[in-house]
Amino acid sequence: MIVAVFPGQGSQTPGFLSPWLELDGARERLAAYSDAAEVDLVAAGTEWDADQIRDTKVAQPLIVAASLLSYTALTERTDTAPGGVAGHSVGEIAALTAAGVFSAADGMRLVGIRGRAMAEAAALEQTGMSAVLGGDEEAVLQRLADLDLTPANYNGGGQIVAAGALDRLGELAAAAPERARVMPLKVAGAFHTRYMAPAVETLRAATSDVAVQDPALPLWTNSDGSVLTSGPEAIHRLVAQVASPVRWDLCMASFADHGITGLIEFSPAGTLVGLAKRVLKGVPAVAVKTPDDLAAAAALLEGDAE
Repeated sequence: MIVAVFPGQGSQTPGFLSPWLELDGARERLAAYSDAAEVDLVAAGTEWDADQIRDTKVAQPLIVAASLLSYTALTERTDTAPGGVAGHSVGEIAALTAAGVFSAADGMRLVGIRGRAMAEAAALEQTGMSAVLGGDEEAVLQRLADLDLTPANYNGGGQIVAAGALDRLGELAAAAPERARVMPLKVAGAFHTRYMAPAVETLRAATSDVAVQDPALPLWTNSDGSVLTSGPEAIHRLVAQVASPVRWDLCMASFADHGITGLIEFSPAGTLVGLAKRVLKGVPAVAVKTPDDLAAAAALLEGDAE
């Protein structure tokens, strides 16, 4: 089984969308995505600088649009479909779209709303996030609890992302757990924590008129790494995830339990393949960063189907 995975916020870089615009129909598709998300995605992905595309309300739709664009390019290239899908944080919107839970138009509308709502929630208090790399996990989690910080992302491979008040994150950096490094992240606020509660309500209201289908492919959820078969349940967890930890570590453990034989990460790719190489040792992985990578992704899919 080859799993298609979709990255989360922070994976974007200036100009990364440019090579994708050379594909037939790409500009038209991005124009439709832009209308749905209420963001000029062509300009954002080709012309805007790092600060502009770091803005939550821009970054989230930009990442999901790139993922869908590259996923569509692969599915148009080969008749062989992935055996399942998963997304990291906002990447879950791309995963639900790929699984047929809702349309691309609804997915892009929802990610535009999600990005704006999370940006607004982040502006209410001075919060942020820091990656904690290495150290004993129990000791790291105890240190976060002592500082009233939340483990917002369990990324696997010895990486936990802490989130909360900026002064508490400063204390964490000043006195890191033993054998751990703390790296501040350039994000607007404490995502996947209680600070995002207002955004949860906004996104929940926005899903009320979405046409929902059960997933056509196995769909892993960030909430606990389980595989979902119900469309309404997938929507429920997608909404709750905004203020709940991302358990990518459990997703990767579940990939292993299901015996996956390969992993393809879609644009803007690299982060999830890097984690997989540390945790899912020996599992072939392809990062689809540009259209030049589509041939390798198709070969992995078609080879698994033989």
